[in-house]
Amino acid sequence: MSKTYTKKNATASSSKPQPPIQTIGFLVLPNFTTIGFASAIETLRMANMAAHQMLYKTVIIAASHDPVTASSGMRILPDYSIDDAPQLDTVFVVGTNPIISNHGSRVLINWLRKLAHQRVPLGGICTGSHLLARADLLKGYRCTIHWEDIEALKERFPGIIISNQLFELDRDRYTCSGGVASMDMTLQLVARESGGTAIAARAAELLLCDRVRGEREQQRVPLRMILGSTQPKLSQVVAIMEANLEETIGLDELASLNELSVRQLERLFHKYLQRTPSQYYLELRLSRARQLLLRSESQVRDIALSCGFASPAHFSKCYSRYFGVSPMGERKQGSLHCT
Repeated sequence: MSKTYTKKNATASSSKPQPPIQTIGFLVLPNFTTIGFASAIETLRMANMAAHQMLYKTVIIAASHDPVTASSGMRILPDYSIDDAPQLDTVFVVGTNPIISNHGSRVLINWLRKLAHQRVPLGGICTGSHLLARADLLKGYRCTIHWEDIEALKERFPGIIISNQLFELDRDRYTCSGGVASMDMTLQLVARESGGTAIAARAAELLLCDRVRGEREQQRVPLRMILGSTQPKLSQVVAIMEANLEETIGLDELASLNELSVRQLERLFHKYLQRTPSQYYLELRLSRARQLLLRSESQVRDIALSCGFASPAHFSKCYSRYFGVSPMGERKQGSLHCT
């Protein structure tokens, strides 16, 4: 490559407008969850590496300048307190697990309300949604939280919409269930920016993330957390369903095996799972099929048969209706789902 050519390209490159750097703040509370915090902040660092330029600057904020201890025992020194924080483009509240109700003083709540008034997008990682709800900043928004705290949040804040999704991106509110789900959420936010799809895909590669989960994916809530020990028959029926996805069992037999009538079985599913037995069984089969589509090289026909569908056509119809994309379309989307 000649020097003249290099110089021209350098000139052209320097004249190209650079996107403004976004300053992303992470408000850490005492006993905050380390994995959710690290998964989000490292994703933004990898996005900068993938873009070969500084797109995101991350800053750590706390109530004061004192070190903050995480749930793991690790201590972190904040860059700023809420009193001297710089202008921020987005702020994520990194919550505790379990929730500590007295965390989040009136000063913190007022600071978050001030940011909301300034139209700064706000997010919650793990139980960060709890503090946003306490600040009355989630009304009218869809949000999520770690599955262990869904019912408690619903009970305390009946006016907000809480889902079982891994994460929710609703206008200027970004919430996730915690753990590595904050990586999925952050990659999706990166992908939303102009030219961000390729950057997010490359960042996922750098993170050794073979599949980025989309907004429509739900947390896998253990059935024992939903039912406790009060419904052993229902738990047994679901266990039988999970063990028989390829050769499905009819409702009459499922009921008989558990000394129930079909009507009693339907009542149990409706009361505790808000679905009919057939709907729940179908969701189990479709979820298993999705795992095979994304994590194996099996043909769609073989996956359909292994999950109890009589034909690929019927499987494709059910899959498209439930997930909003065909089985082949799911695979073609690759490792990053920009939904």
